[in-house]
Amino acid sequence: MPAAWDTQQYLKFENERTLPSRDLVRRIALTAPARVLDLGCGPGTSTAVLCERWPRAEVVGLDSSEEMLQTARRTLPGVRWVRDDLRSFVPERPFDLVFSNAVLHWVPDHPTVLRRIWEWVAPGGALAFQVPARDPPRPPWVEALADLRSRPPWRGRGADADGASPVLSPAEYYEVLAPGAKRVDLWDTVYVHVLAGPGAVVEWVKGTALRSWLEVLTDEPERRAFLDAYQTEIARRYPLQSDGNVLFPFQRRFVIAYR
Repeated sequence: MPAAWDTQQYLKFENERTLPSRDLVRRIALTAPARVLDLGCGPGTSTAVLCERWPRAEVVGLDSSEEMLQTARRTLPGVRWVRDDLRSFVPERPFDLVFSNAVLHWVPDHPTVLRRIWEWVAPGGALAFQVPARDPPRPPWVEALADLRSRPPWRGRGADADGASPVLSPAEYYEVLAPGAKRVDLWDTVYVHVLAGPGAVVEWVKGTALRSWLEVLTDEPERRAFLDAYQTEIARRYPLQSDGNVLFPFQRRFVIAYR
């Protein structure tokens, strides 16, 4: 997972980033879960959705970022917030719902991770998660990043920030979860976000995938030059609509497994 988060940058597109969590919560067929875990809760936007759906549930928000949790505590003081890494967290007792919105794609080896998380789900409960999907061909914003990083002066700099995603196919998720589940629901949705020009696409990516790469560029003029070049590549790949906006398709994968 990335080491540090800029909460304000992430929340620039709060409505667009929260919409998938709302869609996922609506599809969860649990009437009244008593204990709910928001795994990788971030600034608490998805946690708020869970609290709206099940106001009587004991909700726990877990995240490894203190910056994100500071915002979450101010927003939802009634929730229990826990700072820990999902790879080392051990719950006191099982949850009726383990929920995760746009977090697991930061973690490698999904079969191992999911089998571990599945053990946190109580009988009659569910595991529900959503992750960005990068089915071939790679989305234009990823291609633009890879293209720039192959050119001097950025070639060979830092870790492979645009590397392969650990996200599995629906069939692979089914094979991991079906042996212990009563039912597994899987679906993909492509959200077509309307953004205010190529600069808005850059701002979106700065809140997530660009972060680790920009940390490598410690010199501010170099960072500015890279962002300017990236925006030029984005403008080439995302044509303007007649009103000056751009359409930004974003594919997400949803999974709900019932124990």
